Amino acid sequence: MQRMVHSDLSIWLSGLTVAGLLVALTGQWLVAGEPGQMLLLGGSALAFAAGGLPAGWRALQELVTEHILDIDLLMVVAAVAAAAVGAPVEGAVLLTLFSISSTLEERALGRARRAIEALMALRPETALRRLPDSRVEEVPSAELAVDDVFVLRPGARVPADGVIVGGRGTLDEANITGESMPVPKQVGAQVFEATVNLDGVLEVTVTRTVAESTVARMITLVTEAQAAKAPSEQFSAWFGQRYTVAVLAGAILAFLAFLWLGHGWHTALYRAATLLVAASPCAIVISVPAAILSALSAAARGGVLFKGGAALETLAAVETFAFDKTGTLTAGRAAITGIVTVEGTEKDFLRLIGGLEAQSEHHIAGAIRRDLAERDLKPIPIADVTSHPSAGITGRDGAEEVWAGNPRMAKRMGASVDREALRQLADGTHTVIYAGRGDTVLGAITIADEVRRSSSRALQALRQGGVRKIVMMTGDRRPVALRIGTELGLRPEEIHAEMLPEDKVVEVAGLATAGKVAFVGDGVNDAAALARADVGIAMGAAGSDVALQAADVALLAEDMERLADAHRLARRTARIIRQNLTFAMGAMAVLVTGGLFFDLPLPLAVLGHEGGTVLVVLNGLRLLTDPIRKDRPAKVESAPVAAAAAPVAG
Repeated sequence: MQRMVHSDLSIWLSGLTVAGLLVALTGQWLVAGEPGQMLLLGGSALAFAAGGLPAGWRALQELVTEHILDIDLLMVVAAVAAAAVGAPVEGAVLLTLFSISSTLEERALGRARRAIEALMALRPETALRRLPDSRVEEVPSAELAVDDVFVLRPGARVPADGVIVGGRGTLDEANITGESMPVPKQVGAQVFEATVNLDGVLEVTVTRTVAESTVARMITLVTEAQAAKAPSEQFSAWFGQRYTVAVLAGAILAFLAFLWLGHGWHTALYRAATLLVAASPCAIVISVPAAILSALSAAARGGVLFKGGAALETLAAVETFAFDKTGTLTAGRAAITGIVTVEGTEKDFLRLIGGLEAQSEHHIAGAIRRDLAERDLKPIPIADVTSHPSAGITGRDGAEEVWAGNPRMAKRMGASVDREALRQLADGTHTVIYAGRGDTVLGAITIADEVRRSSSRALQALRQGGVRKIVMMTGDRRPVALRIGTELGLRPEEIHAEMLPEDKVVEVAGLATAGKVAFVGDGVNDAAALARADVGIAMGAAGSDVALQAADVALLAEDMERLADAHRLARRTARIIRQNLTFAMGAMAVLVTGGLFFDLPLPLAVLGHEGGTVLVVLNGLRLLTDPIRKDRPAKVESAPVAAAAAPVAG
């Protein structure tokens, strides 16, 4: 509310300054005699009061309390100098353009702050809580406690982070992860606050309260990120403060020099004021934060959280990426990769092995159950199921004994797996599960961790974006690592297998000797490597406190293409910062040259100064429209997460 009042006040003050200038110009050009003189003086006084007094008061407060010489003070001093030499209208022009420029910058950079407030507004105020007697009551979302169960109807927003315990549906998670397409959800799946249930009635158990939700943590992290200045921001602020002092001292020396060269007092003071405006570093100081804040906002909209501008700038300089395999380049869970049937149909074979594994908690059993669900197949009922550690599982299908397991299980059942079709599966890079009835092998399936669909495209995009080296690190066996690496287009020398966590740290340190290194992991067992890299990047961090804390960059969605997009955005940000600084310094050099060696009018110096400042801000704000979040569904309104921006006027 305070920020809204401040924004409205800035608009009103700018409006009064413009009105004052118009009155002064009317008195100077359109009305003759004493009435014209009164209009000129009255209009100039209004412009000075509305455009100069607030800025001057803020600048004096900073000078007294923070010992910082604000650039605003230079503008006010120049305007007063113009009035002192009998050019109040030119001083009014300076303050008018300065006021308009400051208001435009404030409102433009404020888009990021308004975006984060819009996200907070998306958090639903109430929730439908399930009572022990199965009734449903509407309660404030803030009253939901961990382990409470709430009902989520179609079209409703999720009131708190949780896990689905009943029903299935499709959720739009674009607000949180930047995921462009709706995500199917069923029992056991995580849901995040402020996402939208598109269809189906869901029952969800609360895992985090509203105060600790993913949205709350994202807002905190992004707000902290905008406050943590990047190295280039720190330098521009350091340079701007010292250069401002130099400009003020230089203007005084220029005034004395013009007097010494024979110019009159009025001319010397006027030209010194012109030089003061021309040399002010407003555009240089605002160049970096305008780009950094816009990039942080755009990245957060796409489900990428940078922990400050430093991480953004470092990522732009990275030329080597090191990836953990499991859970990063791969999906991190077992999946059926091949099926061979010796007898019967593939469907009947899968239903049989699904029946055997129906009650097992082993990760291989989970892969089989997921595959049956995707194929819409029901497992065959199996009785007397018995688990045999390190071998397999047995049961009875009617009067016959059925089994599934590794070669030891087949040998125990007296079944031979020495068949050409089955030998092709045993290449050492997959886990092979045989199944049969009695001493007869019916077929086999292969289980392996699958490469993410987005991994190959992401690695290709990184290479095209200038990354010169990509390596994969894993604790898996060499044959498994080679299979995954080959699918991703990696060379054998870029694949490091059978590594312990400490080995990854040593390898990252070795890579860092040749340039900036980014390590990408799941944030669970890679904390040391994430910390050792110049930039640590955690995948799928929306539901992981560990990942959000361990990494410099958090990819909220399990989508590797977000990483390539983030790297592209970081490099684009670096280019725009260079463009801004080059333009700002070039424009300032031209204006200073005009002020020193030519009779540059004060209004023209003001126009060049303020116009240049607005242009670099607008150039930085182009990053807000970066397509890091693509193909957003239009049917669900959403607001992005964004970095709060602190306006810098000049």
